[in-house]
Amino acid sequence: MTVTVGIDVGTGVVKAALFRVENGDATWLSRATLRIRQRDPMELARIVYDQLLADAKLSEREVDYVATTGEGEGVPFHTGHFYSMTTHARGAIYLDPASRAALDVGALHGRAISIDERGKVLSYKMTSQCASGSGQFLENIARYLGVAQDEIGSLSHKADRPEVVSSICAVLAETDVINMVSRGISASNILKGIHLSMAARLSKLLKSIGATGGVVMMTGGLALDEGLVTALKEDVAKMKDMKIEVRNHPDSIYAGAIGAALWGAYRFEKLAALGEVPKAA
Repeated sequence: MTVTVGIDVGTGVVKAALFRVENGDATWLSRATLRIRQRDPMELARIVYDQLLADAKLSEREVDYVATTGEGEGVPFHTGHFYSMTTHARGAIYLDPASRAALDVGALHGRAISIDERGKVLSYKMTSQCASGSGQFLENIARYLGVAQDEIGSLSHKADRPEVVSSICAVLAETDVINMVSRGISASNILKGIHLSMAARLSKLLKSIGATGGVVMMTGGLALDEGLVTALKEDVAKMKDMKIEVRNHPDSIYAGAIGAALWGAYRFEKLAALGEVPKAA
C-alpha cells in the first residue's frame, strides 16, 4: 500500500489531493484548495498539505511520496516533481477513462494534450501568455463588469446577441470590452462573446494536436465555467472534421494534483522494487 499526495501550484490556486494506492486501485482520501491572492504559494502548499493530513487523520510519517506539479518544484517538503502536462493527462484519465485528450484552461493559458488510454502524453500545444483565452483575462473582465465569478456561466447562457472579441492580445481585448460597455452591450452578450472567442482558440489547439475524435476532458480553473464549456461544444459542432465530445467533471480543477499523486505512487513503487525508496520530507 502506498499513501501519496499531489500538490498542484497554479498561478491563482493551490490544489492538493491525497490517495491510497493498493494493488493498482487508487482511493481518493482527501482534497483541498486555496486561492493564492498575493500570498506565498509555498506557504499555502504547506497549509493545504496539513489540511489533507488532518482530514484523512494521517501523520506525515504515513505519507510515502509527496509529488508536486505546476509551479510546485520549490515546495520544500516535496519528494518529486512532475511536468503539468503529464499530471493533467493522468488526472483526465482518472476522472474519465474514456478521455483521449485533456484541455487544461488555466489562469494564464490554455493547453491541449493528446493522450492514450494509460494517460501517456502523445502531443501537446499551448496558447501564448498574452492571449485573451485565459482565466485571468476572463476574471479581469468579470471584475470590470461587476460580475461574480460564479455568475459568469449563467449570464453567458442568457446572451441573445453575443459580441465576439476579435483581438488575441489580452490588453487590446480588454479595450474592446470597454468599448462594448460604452455602446450599451449587455454583460451577458459580452461574456458570451468572450466565451466564443476563447472556444475558437481552444478548438484550434485541439485540432493542431490531432485531437479530432473521442472524449476531451476539460481540466484546470475554467473547466467548470459552463458558459465556456457550452461555447466550446458549439464551436466544435460547426467543424466537420471534429468529432469530439467535450466533457468536464466536478473535480476537474484537481486534475493536476490527482495526476501528480498517481504518478508519485507509480514512481514510489518502481523505486521500492529496486530497493531505492524515497521518503517524503
